[in-house]
Amino acid sequence: MTLLISIALGSASAKEFMEILGTILIGLLVGVVAKLLMPGRDPGGLIITILLGIAGAFVAKYIGQALGWYAEDEPAGFIASVLGAIILLALYRMTLGRSHT
Repeated sequence: MTLLISIALGSASAKEFMEILGTILIGLLVGVVAKLLMPGRDPGGLIITILLGIAGAFVAKYIGQALGWYAEDEPAGFIASVLGAIILLALYRMTLGRSHT
């Protein structure tokens, strides 16, 4: 969270900015892959699925760092990011799917 604040304030380094940008770009692809692996109707459509893919990449990165799988400056792996996105997509479907029925 501190990194996002420093980017917003303009005090982040170019390397930190590129790490965030890389995670977002991988998250876009991860969201599409997660949608292909979990077909069905989503309450938010493709855009929400892609956003959940981005969030899944960040979740995988921080969980992987907490477990010692990744160094602090290392992005999450593609498979871990897909798993993170699938978990978030399943949670999203469970919570918003109920309110629409």
